[in-house]
Amino acid sequence: MMIRDRNSLRAFALATCAVAAICSAPAAAQTTEAVAAEAVPPANTAEAALIGDDIIVTARRRGESLQDVPIAVSVFSGEALANKGAVDITALQQQTPNLTLQIARGSNSTLIGFIRGVGQQDPLWGFEPGVGIYLDDVFVARPQGAVLDIFEVERIEVLRGPQGTLYGRNTIGGAVKYVTKRLGDDFRAKVRGAYGSFDQIDLVGSVAVPIGGGLSVGGAVAMFKRDGYGKNLTTGADHYDKDVLAARVSLEYAPSDALFVRLAGDMTDDESNARHGHRELPNGADANSQPLRSKYDTRAGAGDKNNVETRGVSLTAEFKPADQITLKSITAYREGETDGNIDFDNTAARALDIPAQYRDDQFSQELQLLFEGDRIQGVAGVYFYDGTASGAFDTVLGNANLTIFTTGAVKTTSYAAFGDLSFDISDKLKASIGGRYTSDKREGTVFRRNFTGIRSPFFGNAAAVPGLVRSDYTNTRTDKKFTPRVSLSYQPTNDLTVYASYGKGYKSGGFDMRGDVVFTPNTVNGYDPETVDAYEVGVKGAFLDRSLFVNIAAFYADYKDQQVTRQEPTATGIASFVDNAGDSKIYGLEIEARAVLSDNVSATASFGYINADFKRFTTFDLATRQPINIQDRVVFQNTPKFSVSVAPTFQTSLAGGEIAFTPSLSFRSAYSQFELPNPILDQDGYELVDASIVWTSKDDRLQLAAHGRNLFNNRYRIGGYNFPGALFGNSVIGFYGPPRTFTVSAEVRF
Repeated sequence: MMIRDRNSLRAFALATCAVAAICSAPAAAQTTEAVAAEAVPPANTAEAALIGDDIIVTARRRGESLQDVPIAVSVFSGEALANKGAVDITALQQQTPNLTLQIARGSNSTLIGFIRGVGQQDPLWGFEPGVGIYLDDVFVARPQGAVLDIFEVERIEVLRGPQGTLYGRNTIGGAVKYVTKRLGDDFRAKVRGAYGSFDQIDLVGSVAVPIGGGLSVGGAVAMFKRDGYGKNLTTGADHYDKDVLAARVSLEYAPSDALFVRLAGDMTDDESNARHGHRELPNGADANSQPLRSKYDTRAGAGDKNNVETRGVSLTAEFKPADQITLKSITAYREGETDGNIDFDNTAARALDIPAQYRDDQFSQELQLLFEGDRIQGVAGVYFYDGTASGAFDTVLGNANLTIFTTGAVKTTSYAAFGDLSFDISDKLKASIGGRYTSDKREGTVFRRNFTGIRSPFFGNAAAVPGLVRSDYTNTRTDKKFTPRVSLSYQPTNDLTVYASYGKGYKSGGFDMRGDVVFTPNTVNGYDPETVDAYEVGVKGAFLDRSLFVNIAAFYADYKDQQVTRQEPTATGIASFVDNAGDSKIYGLEIEARAVLSDNVSATASFGYINADFKRFTTFDLATRQPINIQDRVVFQNTPKFSVSVAPTFQTSLAGGEIAFTPSLSFRSAYSQFELPNPILDQDGYELVDASIVWTSKDDRLQLAAHGRNLFNNRYRIGGYNFPGALFGNSVIGFYGPPRTFTVSAEVRF
């Protein structure tokens, strides 16, 4: 472990002690006459939905108790997240062991995700994510627009480890499931307004209206606005601002317990300014040697316009022809567009600017058969996916009066059949066996050409002179894989589960959309799939009349043919690689605890440890034109060795209602932004301290809250780019997480 400063060491020690304290809560609970979890008023505790008698999750595509399911799962209710002031799903990173969820470098609403060291940070079209994002069981294929704001969400489940059997090829690291609320048969409505630092204004409204005969209609609309944390000192525009409009609408029909149909649509329009980052080198000043005042400031001259739009519609139908059988259909279509740019050199010059456009659309159809017998339960189904992702961008090298234009598309057609069967060998011993067969066909088209001039004709420079064509090809590849999963669980008591499992994860091969045939002729052949063989043992226990819950998981993974994206400066441009570069071994430990310590005190805590080492890392050497093994020089990216969190909640009656105070601490040890360590960009260990106060009226109609996040105003990098050298304007830039912010809010429920 590397803890490079005293603050990080102090935070780590404090958080570790807190985890130990909660895990030893039986003694504390005995001295405070701990109440059973169900006695906690659910409306007035920040973690009430988690401390309830039974938390039902759908990790195996059917409802099961969190304490019984033989999978490492973290679950967060929407109310608990809102009561902690969580703005979007990246807040899960602070509470979930061995999870990285960040806003991608240079973006406002593009998501990168890593779980247990497995993920993908490059959001270019055609690259597959390593962590699957699901919105009401619909796979969100592209990371653009996937930083989902938290409103009208019932719960979010984080499934750690490969989920290839039930969720498919894009869940090699794990899955994040965003589950919205069903409308139900009762009228409800609410309005929430918030004001905070940097002139933050949030307005959220929702309504559910029963029409009769099992028919209900509802919707929600949200506006999130905020000035920038910094300024673009060249243009005067806000930098790191937020300007998002989002909406959902649904029509539900549930005339009986045997039938449920939901037609839902959603949209997000993000018009936040382009995010250009901050120069990290000592020469990160303007021509007059005036230093930047803030890590959130920039002197970018490429422009501030940026727009991301996503839209989706889905039709979900569930039918129970018999008590033990459920038939389910999920039909969905999604599409999105992104228009933006990143000024890599962060100056008014055109040393390294990247204007870009992305487009994507996807159609998916899934059919499931669920069976719930006395001793046998299971799910079987088929899945079809058809999607196209395309885009174009300029690599503007102003110091050479050169622009490299790149455009292309990748079309993916995927078929899968899957099944998972659980059966009770005895009253205490249970087994599960499942598998998925997937066939992926991918067609990639790549065109890349040099132009003399600043920007290509595609991005507005009609006078640019065409030059060398660097890539111009279309190719196809088909990958097929069977991904099994088996588990065995033993329950010596109703409140204790011990389990062991094995599962295989798979991510299909593809084509590098930046591929340069001149630099790397083999790029036309694409890259192969990667796989993970994952083993896990765990213990899930409920103690002291279910006032204390402790879940422990130890895991080991054999990661093969790891896909690594790399961009390397050259004398005449930038070479791109997507190699099956790595084989690695990963192992670690995760602990999650939650407890009711007294009538007025509850707490949650988590601890994650991971050791991830490459055993092989082969890459292409541009100088020798030969593959070389640099395993001794590389590390896992976005994978801190330690992640710790603790959040006690203190509550009491006040002014005709209940008030809850929740301070929270999270710590992440040092981590690298890329496989090749870079002392300028890599992040030291850091801690974040937050606090929330929430008052809820006795009738649950009014809620007032105040939230402070990053109270000690720490600066920490969440991404970066590394293009040193005069040709690229010494473009070594970092992107930073939010500074200290305060927010007050009021919510009225009808």
